[in-house]
Amino acid sequence: MADIISKEEQRLRDIRNGDTRALARAISLIENGIEDYRVQLAQLPASDVPVIGVTGPPGVGKSTLVDALIAREVADGKRVAVLCVDPTSAIYFGALLGDRIRMSEWYNHPDVFIRSLSTRGTLGGLHPNTIEIADLLKTAKFDSIIVETVGVGQNEVEIAALADTTLVVLAPEGGDDIQSMKAGLLEIADIFVVNKSDRPGADSFISNLRAMQSPAFRRQGREIPIVKTVAFQRQGIDELSRLIREAGKGAAPDRYRLLAERAYLLIREERMKGISKKELVALIEAASQNAPFNLYRFVLTLSSRTS
Repeated sequence: MADIISKEEQRLRDIRNGDTRALARAISLIENGIEDYRVQLAQLPASDVPVIGVTGPPGVGKSTLVDALIAREVADGKRVAVLCVDPTSAIYFGALLGDRIRMSEWYNHPDVFIRSLSTRGTLGGLHPNTIEIADLLKTAKFDSIIVETVGVGQNEVEIAALADTTLVVLAPEGGDDIQSMKAGLLEIADIFVVNKSDRPGADSFISNLRAMQSPAFRRQGREIPIVKTVAFQRQGIDELSRLIREAGKGAAPDRYRLLAERAYLLIREERMKGISKKELVALIEAASQNAPFNLYRFVLTLSSRTS
C-alpha cells in the first residue's frame, strides 16, 4: 500500500524536484503565516547552498549590483534564487516591491527565481520569516541564494545572522565618511563593495574605509576586502564573484556564531508569535481605562502570559 503523505510533504517533494509554482505557493504560505514549515524543514538534511546578503544605505545601487551578480551566475551556468526585501509603509502597510521593475530581465528566466518580500514593519532590513524562506529555497535546486535587504541604518543588521557572506555596499557620495565608518552596519561586512566607483571621490572614500579597519573590523586577522564596482556597467563583478566564493564563513567558530544568531532570531520570533501592534494598541487602551498606565508593568504582565 502506497504511503500517504501530507500536502505539506508533497509540496516539499515538488519543490525539491524543481517545481517553481509549488515553491512560490509555499513562500506565500510562510510569508502570510498560514503554514509553519519549521517542522518539515527540521526533517531535511543540512544544505551547503550559500546565502549571500547584500545590504547598505539607500541609493548605493544594491538592486543594480544584485542584477549584475545574477548575470554573472547565469553566465556561469548556475541557478540562482533572489529574495528582495522592501520597506513596509508604517501608515498604509503597503510596500512598493520595486525590484520587480529593476530586475525585470530575469523574471521569466528558467535559471532565476526572484521573490519580493516586505518587512511587515520589522526592523533589521528583513521580512520576519526570511530565515525560513531562505531555508525553503535551499531545498530547491539552486546553486546560490541572494538576499537584498532594504536600505538600512546603523543597527539594522540582521542580514549578518542569515547570510554566509555579507556584502556591505557603499557609494562615494554616501555623505559624511566618518559617520559611515562608525555605523554598526560596517561591522558585519565580509566584503565591502564601493559601487559607483567611477564617480569623483571614490579613491579617497576607499582610502578612508581602509584606514578605518581597526582590529574590530577584521575577521580572523585578515583585512576585509574592498571591491570597486560600477554595477550598471557590470564592472568589477568578476572580481566580486571571486571574493564571494572565497569569503564563505566556513571556519567552525564563525559557523557556530552564525547558527547561534539564526537560532536567536527564530526563538525570538516564536515567542512573539500571535502578538501584533494592533492587538497591543487594544490591550494598552483596555489597561488604561481603570488605572494609570505603566509601560513596564504592562510588559511584565504580557511577558508572563506569553512565556
